[in-house]
Amino acid sequence: MTAPDVSYTDNGSTVVLDNGTVQITITKPGGNVAVVKYGEMDNLLDASLKENDRGYWDMNWNVANGSDTYDLPSGTIFKLVHSDGDKVEVSFTRPYDSTKTPAMLPLDVDKRFVLLRGSSGFYTYGIYSRPTGWPDFDLNQLRVVFMPRRDNFQYMAVADNKLRLMPSPDDLTDARSEELGYKEARLLTNPIEPSLKGQVDDKYQYSEDNKDMKVHGWMSKDTNPTVGFWMITPSNEFKNGGPMKADLTCHTGPTCLSMFHSAHYAGIDLCPQFRNGEAWKKVFGPVYVYLNQRPAGTTVRHLWDDAKAQMATEVAAWPYTWPSSSDYPHAADRGQVSGRLFVQDSYASLERSSARDAWVGLSLPGDVGTWQTESKGYQFWTKADSKGNFSIQNVRAGTYSLNAWVPSVIGDYLKDGQITVAAGDSISLGDLTYTPPRYGPTVWEIGNPSRTAADFYIPDPDSRYPNLLYGTVEKWRNYGLWQRYTDLYPSQDLIYTVGTSDYTKDWFFAHLCRHESDGTWVAATWQIKFNLSTFDASQGAYKLRMAIAQAEIAAIQVRVNSSTMKPVYETPAFGKDNAIARHGIHGLYALYNIDIPAANLQQGANIIYLTQRKASGPFNGVMYDYLRLESPPVSSSSS
Repeated sequence: MTAPDVSYTDNGSTVVLDNGTVQITITKPGGNVAVVKYGEMDNLLDASLKENDRGYWDMNWNVANGSDTYDLPSGTIFKLVHSDGDKVEVSFTRPYDSTKTPAMLPLDVDKRFVLLRGSSGFYTYGIYSRPTGWPDFDLNQLRVVFMPRRDNFQYMAVADNKLRLMPSPDDLTDARSEELGYKEARLLTNPIEPSLKGQVDDKYQYSEDNKDMKVHGWMSKDTNPTVGFWMITPSNEFKNGGPMKADLTCHTGPTCLSMFHSAHYAGIDLCPQFRNGEAWKKVFGPVYVYLNQRPAGTTVRHLWDDAKAQMATEVAAWPYTWPSSSDYPHAADRGQVSGRLFVQDSYASLERSSARDAWVGLSLPGDVGTWQTESKGYQFWTKADSKGNFSIQNVRAGTYSLNAWVPSVIGDYLKDGQITVAAGDSISLGDLTYTPPRYGPTVWEIGNPSRTAADFYIPDPDSRYPNLLYGTVEKWRNYGLWQRYTDLYPSQDLIYTVGTSDYTKDWFFAHLCRHESDGTWVAATWQIKFNLSTFDASQGAYKLRMAIAQAEIAAIQVRVNSSTMKPVYETPAFGKDNAIARHGIHGLYALYNIDIPAANLQQGANIIYLTQRKASGPFNGVMYDYLRLESPPVSSSSS
């Protein structure tokens, strides 16, 4: 049977969109979702909250050099964009008003909501814009938030191995839990659900990388039927920071998020600054709020599996055909870029090799690696196949840099020149070759280049702070691992002996400070012991490659064969990733290429000392991705 027409009703202070399966009520002209009616439930959102606090767009920003300001943009202009039975699209716009006091965010904000015939859910997208000449500001965070009803939605899922019964928001009060090292982390001491007693809850434990953040949401426990409330993100083109950028998904509330833009796991470098009256426009979304149901008694995993199937359908349908805004280009208005990437490392292989499983992407023109902190434009990424072939589909018309990084290979690739994509283009770049940083033959290496610290030793958590999701997988997501370093190395810091040590067991995943018995934090100095069986000082310097997966207010000093000598190199203070506190395993990637003077080395036994000298608290430190020592270059005749 044909699904009913999509209807639209204007009630003055609200508008109602209804397709016979889903009915949504949106405040007018504010543009906040107050009611989502589906199945037997009159409202899937938390009616105990104010209407404007149930489903909304919000952001954080500041005037240039000012303090952070929270903003929930309430529309002042309503428009029925389209209504024909197959689709209703409505717009809620808040235009910039320069006369407002205090100062208003200098952006026009247009929030759109769309309901389609036969759809088991609704879409939302936003258009943020400013012409030339408006005041300067910084954009710190932008997201969509939904608050499902707390009396029904108790199960949360963000991945196949991350589906669990969650605490109630009441469990996060002082009467039922204890605050740990920071306000977001709570130890459940008397939860409403007894089985959760003794566990830790922290919203950052459920973060995901952009590349993995396609569907997450909540499921009801004791309703008939059981119901799912899901956030589906079919494309990441509008998110900041590229595929490795980590961000929030869902957390106790229940709260369901779509994070478009934030500084999480990266710091202020990802907060774009608009200066000198810079013009800007960007479309965020559409994202899909998908609703599903199953008969009472069905396991919640069935709801999750169905949501994943719907996610695959939405991904295949991108770019959507139905958005009415001319700022959202359809498939015919986009292009594609393809090619094949190779890696040429003459000291690893005499012949170039295929860039197997490389991540290849387009971003606004920039320098090597700047895609990590790019937030103003769009990014388009794909994963190459086993032979290095890649095809980047559905690219908006524009001018881009082509970037790539390759698993098991250090550094970033940046293609020379820029690529201009026009509507309908199919651009073949042919064979491309990435020559990663290389000085000479490998003396030793620690780790495997992956842009994360996941391959290193991750300890079991303190038995007082468990989260049952992370007993054996993604153990870095457990609370309090920063204290485990001191537990394992109470007086003597880590010593790694090349040739006998195993980095998966003997290299702690984060170079942290050591916590002394008097409560102070002291800098930790790690040692890498190695042997040079042959050594000729006349050949010149050696090279230390130090790839960093994340840093938090850190600085690394490198010394050779003396822990008290002047460092041969010291990084500047760097890093605001905060992945240590927020249970991450990477942040912004950095590669340091350090000369080790031959005069500091000797034949036989040698030691490199790495001191993380910033020691103001438990979260100062770095996570290494990979370290490699290279000897001086070998001549072509001797090689």
